[in-house]
Amino acid sequence: MSLESRIDQDLKEALKAGEKTKLTVLRGLKSDIKYKRIDKGEDLTDDDVIAVLSTCVKKVRDSIEQFTRGGRDDLVKKEQFELSIIQSYLPEQLSEEKIREIVAAAIAESGADSPAKIGLVMKIVMPQLKGQADGKMVNKLAMEMLAK
Repeated sequence: MSLESRIDQDLKEALKAGEKTKLTVLRGLKSDIKYKRIDKGEDLTDDDVIAVLSTCVKKVRDSIEQFTRGGRDDLVKKEQFELSIIQSYLPEQLSEEKIREIVAAAIAESGADSPAKIGLVMKIVMPQLKGQADGKMVNKLAMEMLAK
């Protein structure tokens, strides 16, 4: 079953079960996927859907950060629930150790020797980690490793 059809199925189940919050989140995902399909001009692959979901995760994490700074715990909880739903469709997230291994291999492959050359490393790493790791964390780890 494709990722998009799994989202459709879960949307139907949430509608039948009367889960309003989950239904709202899934409708938002469907909307984002539809915009991507229109933008691309053809049906989306699972990788395309994962890219859309990753973008949604990034937006939600930014919202959580902003609401936390603003002291809006009620909205933080709502966004965390939304984040958990979106992440359930993404591949399992890699551990920090595994990400460090991939970044180290990319540093060796690219020959990057300073934080100024992080772009070379990220260009190799991010396609490998598509949907499996947060870009901010990967960037932080790469900067850390290049600074040594």
